[in-house]
Amino acid sequence: MATTKKPKKTAKKPAKKTAPAKKAAPVKKTAKKPAKKTAPAKKAAPVKKTAPPEKVESATKVAAPAAGGYVYTVGRRKRAVAQVRFWDSGKGEIKVNGRDYLRYFPVFELHDALLTPLRAVGKDGKITIEIKTVGGGLRGQAEAARLGIARALIALDPDFRKSLKKLGLLKRDARKKERKKPGLKKARRAPQWKKR
Repeated sequence: MATTKKPKKTAKKPAKKTAPAKKAAPVKKTAKKPAKKTAPAKKAAPVKKTAPPEKVESATKVAAPAAGGYVYTVGRRKRAVAQVRFWDSGKGEIKVNGRDYLRYFPVFELHDALLTPLRAVGKDGKITIEIKTVGGGLRGQAEAARLGIARALIALDPDFRKSLKKLGLLKRDARKKERKKPGLKKARRAPQWKKR
């Protein structure tokens, strides 16, 4: 049985009648305001060349020591803070919390960390330093003191900045132990997951 398709009848929609266009309301003419008169542009005065501005000192705002005075700086690392007093003229002693640095820091690696900025600029054994350290462990205190000494050297002579920066002694290492979170064993260590 063959089926034939019947053509669909489409009804033509009658064209919509549009309403005649409304006449636009007459526009009221307003009097134009006179343009404001501006003063003629003056020619710019010739620019005087001046000396370039002085370079700003390092981030630590420390004044050079007065005669017989000392430079005071602060160094930080982890939880440790080291307050450094720095005398340019002296016997070459380094005291940490009232004790000799060799006794306070028992490990050679920490002695080396403390003396690195002085060796970099050739002032090893020529400067008296007094350091007060608080917080953290011995490693953090030694590295905080190292930063304080490097900042004090720059306060004495800004020319030292280039050699100290090249060795990375002016960077404040901001890494700290992250705090413990509730519900976790440590900062991020979660308790072992149990299915049942």
